[in-house]
Amino acid sequence: MNRLISKISLNIKGKNINRFIKKLRGNKIDILKINYKNKNEVNIIIKKIDYPKLKKIKSIYDITELEVFGLLKIKKNIFKSKHLIILLLIGFTIFIILTNVIFEIEIIHSNKDIRNLLKKELKINGIKKYSLKKDYDNVQKIKEKILNKHKDKIEWLEIEPNGTKYTVRVEERKIPIKDENNSPRNIVAKKPGIIKKVIAHKGEIIKDMDDYVEKGELIISGDLVFNNEVKGKVRSEGKVFAEIWYLTKTEYPFVILKKEEIGKEKDVYILKFLNKSFGFDINYKKSKVKEEKTLISHRIIPIKLVKQKRKKLITTNQILTFDEALEQAKKASIKAVKSKLSKEEYIIKNTYLKSNVNNSTIEVEMFFAVYEDITDYVEIG
Repeated sequence: MNRLISKISLNIKGKNINRFIKKLRGNKIDILKINYKNKNEVNIIIKKIDYPKLKKIKSIYDITELEVFGLLKIKKNIFKSKHLIILLLIGFTIFIILTNVIFEIEIIHSNKDIRNLLKKELKINGIKKYSLKKDYDNVQKIKEKILNKHKDKIEWLEIEPNGTKYTVRVEERKIPIKDENNSPRNIVAKKPGIIKKVIAHKGEIIKDMDDYVEKGELIISGDLVFNNEVKGKVRSEGKVFAEIWYLTKTEYPFVILKKEEIGKEKDVYILKFLNKSFGFDINYKKSKVKEEKTLISHRIIPIKLVKQKRKKLITTNQILTFDEALEQAKKASIKAVKSKLSKEEYIIKNTYLKSNVNNSTIEVEMFFAVYEDITDYVEIG
C-alpha cells in the first residue's frame, strides 16, 4: 500500500538548508527520503498531500519538482499513454466480441429435411450466423426445447461449440412402419446361440428348446407341409430368444477424481458478459451451483448480474487398491453389457476370467451368457 501512496521528489536550493529541513519537520511534513548534494542543496521525497504546506513555508528557497511516485505516477503514465490504452481497449473489446460471435453452424445429417428443420429451430432460439454464442446452460435448454417439440422426428441432439462455430449432431427418430408386406418368409437366427424360447404366431417351429443354432439357421418355417409336400407358404410371425456368449475387456483407473460438496450454501454474485463469468468471490469456481437468480440484465448488451447459491466443492484423488479397482471394473463391464439389452433381455451369468495391470489402469476380461432376442427374417422366393 505504501508504494501506491502519491509522493513527489523535490530539489531544494538555498542557504542554511538544515534550518529549512527542521522547519519542515516542525510543520509535521514527513520527509520520506533525503539526499544532500552540498551544504546549500538537497533532494527530498515527501507525500503529495504535504506539498501545498511546503510551498507556503518555502520563503527564499528555490524548489524544483523532479519526479512523482505511486498513484500520481500511474495517473501520469496513463495520461501519457491514453491514446494507446484506448486503442488497446477497443482492440480487446473487438477481439472479445469476434471470438464470441458465431460465423458458422454445421448440421451433420444426411436428411435435408432434418437439416432444414434444425436450422429453423436454432434460428428461432437465437443460434444463427453472426449472433453471440450462448452459455452452456442456455444451449442445454435450447436442446431440450427442440427435442421436446419434435419428439416424433428427433431421437438425439447435440450442439457442440468449437471456437466461432457450432457443430450440431442429430439422430433421426425412426418410427416403425406397420409391416403390410404379405410375402412369405422364414424366421432365422440373427447370431449363434442356444435356443431358450420360441414364440410362433404363424409358421412351423423347426428347432427345439436348447438346440444350438448358427447364424442364418432356420427356426420358424413359412412352408405349409402336408404329407411331406409343401402345400403353401405363409409369412412367419414370432420371436426367438437364445443364450448368447460374449467376451468383454474393460479398463478402469486406479486413481479416481472425486468431488464432494461440503459446508453450507453461500450466496455468490456473478457478472456474466457474453459467455464469460466473473465472480465477486475469488473461490467461486471451486464450488457447485445449486440455484441461480438473475438480478440485472440488458436486452441488447449481453451482460447480466446473477446471484447464485453455491456449495463448496473439494476435489480429491481416491487411490484404489487392486481388489477395489478389480471390483469397479467388473461392475463397469456388467453395466456396459446391460446398457445394450432391451427390457425382455437379461444377463444369465457372468464370469471373471483374468486381469492385467497397465501403468495406472487395470484391464479386466469377463465372460457373459446373455438371454437375447436373435429373431431375423429371410424372404421365401
